[in-house]
Amino acid sequence: MTVEKNENGKLKCSIEYTLKKIGGKWKTVILWHLGTDGVHRYNELRRLLPGVAHKVLSQQLKELEEDGFIIRTSYDTVPPKVEYSLSDFGRTVMPVLQAMHKWGRTHGPFSDEVSPVDISRNID
Repeated sequence: MTVEKNENGKLKCSIEYTLKKIGGKWKTVILWHLGTDGVHRYNELRRLLPGVAHKVLSQQLKELEEDGFIIRTSYDTVPPKVEYSLSDFGRTVMPVLQAMHKWGRTHGPFSDEVSPVDISRNID
């Protein structure tokens, strides 16, 4: 997605910018899990995202890290250990994700069963 800029180089649309940063099939769900569950290792995230390809998850995590939403922590152990957590900047997007979740639960064709993404989870 290309985000349009005005003649001064300023972005024209804040929604386009937001979607460019957190849009896509997996980024919002990755952010949600890190924001509600806390720290996760790569394979834990992979289990939480059925159907995500290894290459896609790696790329999404890399982009989220580059954009400052998540922190990747490597430990010098055998076998290697890497953990992902939400950064302070990443936490600023949680109210947006909560609003998306609430809107989806209100307007989507869901059963009365508990959603696997439960808005009542602790979000600090």
